[in-house]
Amino acid sequence: MPDLRDYMDIQLGSAREQWRSIAHRKPIPGKRQVDFLPVETLICLAVGLVVDRRRYGSSTAGNAAEPIPTIARLFCRPNGSILAKMANLDGGLRNGAKHEVQVAAQLLAEPGQLGAVYRLVLAAARSVGIGPAALPDFLGLVDDDDDLLLIGQRELDESDVAAAVRPAVDVWRASRADLDERTTERLLMAAVRVGQHRFASEVLRNHGHQCVFCGLSVSLPEKRAARMLVASHIKPWRACSNAERLDARNGLTACPTHDVAFDTGLLTVNGGLRIHVKPALAAAVETDPATRAAFGRPPLAERLLLPDGAQPPHTKYLAWHRQHIFEEATH
Repeated sequence: MPDLRDYMDIQLGSAREQWRSIAHRKPIPGKRQVDFLPVETLICLAVGLVVDRRRYGSSTAGNAAEPIPTIARLFCRPNGSILAKMANLDGGLRNGAKHEVQVAAQLLAEPGQLGAVYRLVLAAARSVGIGPAALPDFLGLVDDDDDLLLIGQRELDESDVAAAVRPAVDVWRASRADLDERTTERLLMAAVRVGQHRFASEVLRNHGHQCVFCGLSVSLPEKRAARMLVASHIKPWRACSNAERLDARNGLTACPTHDVAFDTGLLTVNGGLRIHVKPALAAAVETDPATRAAFGRPPLAERLLLPDGAQPPHTKYLAWHRQHIFEEATH
């Protein structure tokens, strides 16, 4: 059985041998599947950054989003096996392998280390002839020298995250006596940050990577410009239920200026998606050229700028913002 070093300190030569074994694997219908190799488990861990496995049950595993179906074909496994491995890694399977939970806790808490392992595993696959069609670079790191970063983390306060996971840590201590409290806490806090990363990524995609208030979208020849857009909750993370924290309809994509203005109550949006400005800010627009440049119309739109097919924000979140943020800032 592999131990922690086989995952955390995986070497290129070992990874190549594992990929060669996978490339020659044949599906065996009706029989027990072979055990997951470390490279398979590490890929499943990375998939958790882009796919929320909780959206799929045993009856809907066949509908799992990419890259799960492609990876399942490469591994000669059903989608359900990939989802089950992801569940073990995030602690969803209470009887899952202890060492895999420890691997997940450490790598998810250190995204830079996870990115380095991911690059090595993909490089090993490419070196034995497994190309992008069979194993896509779903994190987009192979041709990018930057460290893997989880986005949307600015919203999360360490004390808020710790308080949110504390009840779950206590439950785990009762049901997983094999795991020390430090590992459990690191995994659960990392799970919150991964969930925030997936939320922010989905909000950005939903809004076409542009500010919904002014339309700003900065793309460079190689990739989109970093930190020019923020995907934040409408109803703040700390005030949300677990489901609300992951609901893309509770998010808006904005440039930093309009993101701060929305968070602090200078702007709000009604149920008809019309943008409203705090009276004092509207008065400043009339007298101050710098304020007018940021909050005049244009660049500020009359209504949210949503691309065709975008899922609009839910009215319950907009109503919460008007009542608890905008109206309080106006009084």
